Amino acid sequence: MSNQDQQPPWGKKKKPQTPEDLVAQLIKKLQDYFSDSPKKDPGQGTPKKVTPPNPFASIGKLLTIVAIVLVLQGVYASVYKIMPGEVGVVLRLGKYNRTADPGLRFKVPYLDTLYKVDVEKIRTESFGFRSRTPTPKSRSNRDDLDMVSLMLTADKNVINVAWIVQFRVNDPQAYLFQIKDVHQAVRDLSESVTRRIVGNMDFDYVLGNRDLLAAEVKQELQKELDNLQAGLGIGTVQFQDINPPDKVKPAFNEVNEADQDMKRLVNEAEEIYNQKIPRASGKAKQIIEEAHGYAVARINDAKGESQRFLSILKEYKNAPFVTKKRMYLETMRQVIPSVESIYIMDKDQQTPLPLLNLSRGSNSASFPPAKQ
Repeated sequence: MSNQDQQPPWGKKKKPQTPEDLVAQLIKKLQDYFSDSPKKDPGQGTPKKVTPPNPFASIGKLLTIVAIVLVLQGVYASVYKIMPGEVGVVLRLGKYNRTADPGLRFKVPYLDTLYKVDVEKIRTESFGFRSRTPTPKSRSNRDDLDMVSLMLTADKNVINVAWIVQFRVNDPQAYLFQIKDVHQAVRDLSESVTRRIVGNMDFDYVLGNRDLLAAEVKQELQKELDNLQAGLGIGTVQFQDINPPDKVKPAFNEVNEADQDMKRLVNEAEEIYNQKIPRASGKAKQIIEEAHGYAVARINDAKGESQRFLSILKEYKNAPFVTKKRMYLETMRQVIPSVESIYIMDKDQQTPLPLLNLSRGSNSASFPPAKQ
């Protein structure tokens, strides 16, 4: 006997093959459940008589389904999960109830409202930046970017300042409910604080001290956010670009070149000054010291000569002949080695007698002619 002969007389029940078929069958069953049309008897071709439908029965069925759906939805909504790095803020009937840590948590359905806040994420706000590839939005916002970055310094110079502010959430409850638009508040406060600080500084100071400027802006901005109880902590304030406006850049470059030339000339003059002045000062000190030394030497020589003269005078008074003879011999001892020719005069001879100087050699002796 074939498989078809073994099937029951009412036929084989068809099962849904795809999820679409399953949904279609479920919708059809719901339509049949709420339908008021008479049902056919499986054994007869004529429809079975039914009593008139009761409207309250249909409403009761609808309310039962709605209640079941609400219960299932409440059970599903009562369980929630907080991811690592997040914090959950739970409100009960619109009032703060608790803060939930990471993990699997439970709440009262339809009474508690959950807000998840990422407290590890670093949020960034940029000021005065332009995109590299121009877009219609960037073209439309170009004037706004220029207005944000354009500032006035204390010496009435115009400057373009571009910077970024990075912050994170410290107090999730204050972050959610204290300020309506936290990011716009950060932008407004950062721009206000930066303009005030730059406006109190000179142009050259702003160009050369961007780190000090960023530290001061960070401190002032954190103070303003704390006053508003924004629940934020400023992490970094960094100035990316500080330049004069495009219209005045050529003049600014000329001023910088002139300033660099002035510094170069000043450095060259200081180099020459450092070379000449110390040398002249050393030479002057040398001359002064030599003059002092010469004066001391002359004074000492004069004192020595006077003392020697007094000593000789004393000896001369004691023994005039001996002292005179000794002085004569000492003088001849100093004079004779320095002369080239020596003549001895004798009263008994009519001509001078030359003296042969053997210390200079025989070739150096000179014999002048004798006088008649």
